[in-house]
Amino acid sequence: MTSQTPQPAPAPAPARPLRVLAAMSGGVDSAVAAARAAEAGHDVTGVHLALSANPQSFRTGARGCCTVEDSRDARRAADVIGIPFYVWDLAERFREDVVEDFVAEYEAGRTPNPCLRCNEKIKFAALLDKALALGFDAVATGHYAQVIEHPDGTRELHRASDMAKDQSYVLGVLDDRQLAHALFPLGDTVTTKDEIRAEAERRGLAVAKKPDSHDICFIADGDTQGFLAKRLGKAEGDIVDESGDKIGTHEGAYGFTIGQRKGLRIGTPAPDGKPRYVLDISPVNNTVTVGPAGSLDVTALTAIKPRWCGTAPSGPGTYTAQLRAHGGETPVTAELVDGTLEVSFEEPVRGVAPGQAIVLYDGTRVVGSATIATTTRAKTAAAQ
Repeated sequence: MTSQTPQPAPAPAPARPLRVLAAMSGGVDSAVAAARAAEAGHDVTGVHLALSANPQSFRTGARGCCTVEDSRDARRAADVIGIPFYVWDLAERFREDVVEDFVAEYEAGRTPNPCLRCNEKIKFAALLDKALALGFDAVATGHYAQVIEHPDGTRELHRASDMAKDQSYVLGVLDDRQLAHALFPLGDTVTTKDEIRAEAERRGLAVAKKPDSHDICFIADGDTQGFLAKRLGKAEGDIVDESGDKIGTHEGAYGFTIGQRKGLRIGTPAPDGKPRYVLDISPVNNTVTVGPAGSLDVTALTAIKPRWCGTAPSGPGTYTAQLRAHGGETPVTAELVDGTLEVSFEEPVRGVAPGQAIVLYDGTRVVGSATIATTTRAKTAAAQ
C-alpha cells in the first residue's frame, strides 16, 4: 500500500530570512511557533485575529482564538519573544465564512468542520492575502504539519513527525499557492505536548500552562444543539426507525449528526435491546432515522469541491483516507470523475456524514481533500 511510503526529511532552513506573519491565537502552540520562527532568523511580526464582534460571547479560560483574554495572552507572548504585535479585525469575514456556513450546513442536514473552514477561508485566505499585500513572505501558525520543499521548488504538505499531534487533516484544503507561503515550525519536531509546554516555560512564555481546548470557539458553552436552536428556532419532527415507524420526536433535525448515539431521547427500546444510532437526517421532512450500528457501514462515497495540495490525480489510485480530525486512516481507491471524487473503501467504515471532509494521503503526503456529498451503505447499497 502507498501508506508505506517513507517520510521525507524536512527541508533545510531557507537561504535568506523571510518576513513572517505569525498568527498568534493566545495559546502555547502558536506562541512557541512564533518564537521558533524568530529564533530561526526570520523577521517575525505577531498578529492576533479578532474573530468576534463581541469577544466576551466567545469562550474564556482556555486556548482559543476569539476572546479578549486570548488577545492579551498573545500580546504578552509577543513582548517576551521581542516581536511587533498587532490585532486584526476579521470578525465579519469569520461570521460570514465560518459561523454562517456552519449553521447553514447543519440546517441542510450535513455535518461541517468549522476549524477546516477557518483554515481555508480565514488563516490561509483572508489573512494570507493581507499578509502578502503588506509584503510578508509567509504566514506561520502553530499547526502540527510539515511543508516539504523539493529542489525544483515544488512543495508538499505532509503529516507532522509526531502522529499523535498531527493536524494535517484540517490543513488538507490548502492549495499550492497557500503552501508556498505557509510555515509550520512545530511540525518537524517529534516532541510531546509536555515538551512544548516545557519549551514555552524555558522561553518565559506565560501561556506554558494554559489549558488546551477542542471546543468550537464560537460556541462558548460547547452546546452545539443549543447554539443551533437559538439560530434556527425549534422545529419539532419525528424520529423513525428503518421501517419508517415513529418511535420518538425531536426539536430540530439540525441537532443530530450521523452516527450519534447519545441524546436521542427515545422512549421505546430497540427490539434487540441494543443502542440505536442516527442513520439519516432529512431536512426536507424534518425526520431523523435511527437504527442499529451495522446500518452505519459505508462502502463508498462521493465528494465535491476537491482541493489538491499539488497536481490533481489522473485516473484511479490507491490511498489512505482520514474522515475526521482525530480519526485514523483507512485504505481506499479514489478517482476524480467530472469534478467529483468517487471513493471506495477496502473495508466498510462507520459514522461517515455528508458535510465532513475526506482527506487523501499517499504515505505521509496530503494529496488533497473534498467535501462528502453522498454515501453508499453496505446493507442498503443505496446512496444516503
